[in-house]
Amino acid sequence: MNSTNPESWIAQRTLAFDSSGIRKVFALAASMKNPINLSIGQPDYDVPEVIKDKACDAIRTGRNMYSPTQGIAPLIERLEKDIADRYNHDDRSLFISSGTSGGLVLTMLSLVNPGDEVIVFDPYFVMYVPLIQLVGGVPVLIDTYPDFRIDLDKVRSAITPKTKLVLFNSPSNPTGVNASTQEVRGIAELCLEKGIALVSDEIYSAFQFGTPVPSPAEFNPQTIVIDGFSKTYAMTGWRLGYVHGPAPIIQTMIKLQQYTFVCAPTPLQHASLAALDYDMTGYYANYEKKRDRIVEGLQGYYEFVQPGGAFYIYPKVPSGNATDFVAKAIANELLVIPGHIFSRRDTHFRISFAASDAMLDRGIEVLRKLAR
Repeated sequence: MNSTNPESWIAQRTLAFDSSGIRKVFALAASMKNPINLSIGQPDYDVPEVIKDKACDAIRTGRNMYSPTQGIAPLIERLEKDIADRYNHDDRSLFISSGTSGGLVLTMLSLVNPGDEVIVFDPYFVMYVPLIQLVGGVPVLIDTYPDFRIDLDKVRSAITPKTKLVLFNSPSNPTGVNASTQEVRGIAELCLEKGIALVSDEIYSAFQFGTPVPSPAEFNPQTIVIDGFSKTYAMTGWRLGYVHGPAPIIQTMIKLQQYTFVCAPTPLQHASLAALDYDMTGYYANYEKKRDRIVEGLQGYYEFVQPGGAFYIYPKVPSGNATDFVAKAIANELLVIPGHIFSRRDTHFRISFAASDAMLDRGIEVLRKLAR
C-alpha cells in the first residue's frame, strides 16, 4: 500500500529487533565526563606501531583501490598455509571478510532460508539472534545457566528436521567461559552425525588462559570458522576478518560479498600481513592478569563463573534484575551491560575487563559498594 508516511516504508524484517543495547551504552559513555567504562568489547591497548606503519605505507604507496573480493593474494596465501598446517583438510577454502561481523552476515545469508532453525547457546553474542531473524531464520535458544556449559543431550533434543545450523562461540562473549575439549568434540561430532552446519565464531581464540581448547574444526572438517584481527591486534575499527570452511560455502559467501561489502579495506589487508608476524604474547599475558584482578576483586561479593578466555566476566546480580542493577551502576558512573542484551534472562551483567588497572580498581570499588 502506498503511503506518504516514511515509517510505513520500513521493511518488516527490521522490526523483529531493537537497536543494540551495547551501542546505547557506548553513546551514554560519550556523554559522561569521567565514566568507569567496563562495557566496551575491545582491547584497551592500541595497534602496535609496526603494524600502523605498514598501514600508512600501504596508503602512501597507492594501495587504496578495491582488492579482489576474496582479499589480496599474499594475505590469503599466508592464512591458508597456517590453516592447512593446523587442520590438513582437503576441502577448506578461505576469504577475507569486512570484519567478523561481515563474516557472520554473509554466513547467515549463505546458509539460512526462511523458516530454517538455528541453534544458539544462551547467553549469546548480541548479533546472533537479530541476524538469524533478519534472514527469516528461527533462533532456537538452548539455556546454559548457571555454569554456561553445553549439555549435548539438550542440543540433541533441540534438533528437528528444520535445524540448519548450530552457532558456537568459544571463548564466549558475554560469559568469558571457554568450552571444554569434550564439549567441543561433542558438538562437532553431533553436527557431523546429523548433517547440520556448524559455525564456530573464534574471534577470541587468542585470548585463552591456560591450555587452549581446540577448534571444532579439528573434529569436524565441515566446520565453518569465523575469525579475524579485530580483538587480537586492537584493530576493531579496521574491519578485517576471515572465514574458512568447505569450498562451496566459501565461494557462495564471496559471491555475496561482491554485492554487499565488495571487499575488506585494501591498505589494511596489506598491514595485517605484518600483524601475523608480530608477537602478541605479552598482551595476552597481561589480560590474564586483568582477569585475575577482577576475579579477586569480586570474589565473595558476586556469584560468577571464572572466565577462561576473552576479556569478559558475567556475574549474577545480588538481587532483583540486571536492568535495575545496571541503572544503579550508571548512577555511580559505572558502565556495564545488563544480561537481557545477551539472553532471555536478566539475572546477570557483563563486565569487560579490557581496561586499565586503575579503571578496573574504580569499577571493583563501585561493584563492592552496590553488593553491600
